[in-house]
Amino acid sequence: MIEAFTIVAAIAIILVLVFDCSNGFHDSANIIATVIASRAMTPAMAVLIVGVFEFIGPLLSGTAVANTIGSVVDLSEVERLDAVRIILCAVSGAVLWNIVTWWKGLPSSSSHALVGGLIGAVANSVGGHHVVWGFSELMRGNVTGVTKVLLALLISPFAGFVCGFIIHKVVRRLLSRASTKANRWLRGLQYVTSMGLAFSHGSNDAQKSMGIITLVLMLAGWQEGFHVPFWVVLACSISLTVGVMSGGWRIVRTLGFAIYRVRPLHAFDSQLASSAVIIAASLVGAPVSTTHVV
Repeated sequence: MIEAFTIVAAIAIILVLVFDCSNGFHDSANIIATVIASRAMTPAMAVLIVGVFEFIGPLLSGTAVANTIGSVVDLSEVERLDAVRIILCAVSGAVLWNIVTWWKGLPSSSSHALVGGLIGAVANSVGGHHVVWGFSELMRGNVTGVTKVLLALLISPFAGFVCGFIIHKVVRRLLSRASTKANRWLRGLQYVTSMGLAFSHGSNDAQKSMGIITLVLMLAGWQEGFHVPFWVVLACSISLTVGVMSGGWRIVRTLGFAIYRVRPLHAFDSQLASSAVIIAASLVGAPVSTTHVV
């Protein structure tokens, strides 16, 4: 039984890293599509820059989002082998969804897939009372559990819209009398904004995998208390970066060209607004969807 449990726990951790990699592969297009569509960078240069700052982001951003993800369910009273199996099923569903949506070239939220898979697996296996819904805490002014995740995922697209709208208005007003040479400057500034967007994506998305792995370590009895070990931070950072560097060219075509022919001004505004929203979310421990914010 001990050997079987160790194997299941190890598989669960490896699968979380696979999810992290698929998340990077899936979401890399969301980060680099606008900068490629506006012709500020070549695809190779964009992927290289994004990869570097994706790696740095998780290392410097703390673990507030990981703490939120780890508090969505309470499996402390569930037999530990069953608990780890539940996590394994949840992550398997999220990985499968990422693969299907990538294969179809559909922009999709890995965050929604992971949280939905976790809630669904727990509720179906051991009951909804093991899910920390957070409704009663919300009535007392404390935002936690599923409520915090849902609010973050619902509010972030609107926050991205508002920030993008305001930034676009301001920049457009400032450049109202500028010549066409302004596009060259905007393309140059996109090097900075794409770095910021990659950093923010890494800081938020890698922490979701950190939270799940740390949860597995706790349920396995391999550590006491919810604290993310550095090796978990490093492993998630590497796996996410590998995914991003692998690219997602089918989704690049969907986001960068099929939806809207992006100009340098639009790309700059989108990247700046998205970076601001995602970094702010990471600081308050709110897991958000880069796909929806962008």
